[in-house]
Amino acid sequence: MALLTKAIKGTQDFLPSNSNQVRYVEEVAVRIAENFGYHEIRTPVFEHTELFQRGVGDTTDVVQKEMYTFDDKGGRSITLRPEGTAGVIRAFLEHGLFNEPLPFKASYLTSCYRYEKPQTGRLREFHQFGIECVGASEPSADAEIISLAYTFFNALDISNIKLEINSIGCPECRKKYHEALASFFEERKGDLCETCLERLQKNPMRILDCKSPVCSEITKNAPVVLDYICDDCRDHFESVKKHLDAMNIEYTVNPGIVRGLDYYTRTVFEFVSNEIGAQGAVCGGGRYDGLVEQLGGTHVPSLGFAIGIERLLLLMQAQNIAFPEYDPCVLYIAAMGEKAQLEASKIALDLRISDIPTQFDTAGRSLKAQMKYANKLNALYSVVIGDDELDNNSVTVKDMSTGETFDLAVDSFSEDFEEIFSSRLIDSLNQMFNVEE
Repeated sequence: MALLTKAIKGTQDFLPSNSNQVRYVEEVAVRIAENFGYHEIRTPVFEHTELFQRGVGDTTDVVQKEMYTFDDKGGRSITLRPEGTAGVIRAFLEHGLFNEPLPFKASYLTSCYRYEKPQTGRLREFHQFGIECVGASEPSADAEIISLAYTFFNALDISNIKLEINSIGCPECRKKYHEALASFFEERKGDLCETCLERLQKNPMRILDCKSPVCSEITKNAPVVLDYICDDCRDHFESVKKHLDAMNIEYTVNPGIVRGLDYYTRTVFEFVSNEIGAQGAVCGGGRYDGLVEQLGGTHVPSLGFAIGIERLLLLMQAQNIAFPEYDPCVLYIAAMGEKAQLEASKIALDLRISDIPTQFDTAGRSLKAQMKYANKLNALYSVVIGDDELDNNSVTVKDMSTGETFDLAVDSFSEDFEEIFSSRLIDSLNQMFNVEE
């Protein structure tokens, strides 16, 4: 077979055989977020390019090298979102949500797009679970969103994941740090890559995030940001640590964390693992107190994080974490003949409306082939309907695991089967949880 085309490099398909894994992670994410008061927001997959240039920062790799940008038919520069935060803040401003009680708390499950070399855990189309909190200035807010991510990982039974935190200060105290960095890298600019030479003039802090092996080696001896933050930023960071200590959340202070986007201020953090190769950061976030201002609003302190779904799935698979199976086929109806097919269609719809997953043959299989298919579906029950069953108004239902059978009338099949299945399900749950009558 010659395919017309294949999936674009850096993208992947989630097939029905493994999409339940993504669905499970997303359902846990939504549940945990809502427990913390964060409710879902959905923003467009593309925005005006200026939003990301101003919000993410024109000295970042994302803006300089990785954005999918094009002119639409109206001549406007449009970009597929490379991350979720800028779009949420744009929506916050555009819809006047600053007039609502603050903080504004939002969560999202979204796709993002970055043109970079595909590798394990890093794709050109990827998915994120994100949290944004707009209008919260206290260190307790920093600790709260960290604890949300912590709770999410615990709910998924993920182990051996390490929280690393840092403070990169505010714009004011960071000026001195930038001066120290500029002086340090100026003496070594002969060894810097071409991109970092440009960063040296615009934002030397971005050099610390360079992936070049040579630049990475140079930055090991660079000045440390914690030595330059002001007293207010230091007090804020110390308070964040006290809140984490109070919640018994273990962490390590890592002065090397600066995050790859320009909008971050003060607290930055990552949850990292050594079980998924070089792309060890599964979650990253922090404060972005100046972003609302940069996008045209007044000063509103804000913070958030994003978790890469693909990296998270890699980690869960590496740790052999079991995923639940969804929607088994409760009943398979094997039908013989046109009248039986019509009855099967009716019964299947009635049961589906009652939330009982039901299937019947739509491929013209023989009875033998239908029963083989029922086994492949791991159907819990099966029933055969033919002319004799219709004439006698009676069918035999078979429990596929035990072989037990019971008879039901055709004309009241849906109601009777629903009642029997519900009672058996309750009995199974009682046995599972050792509930005594």
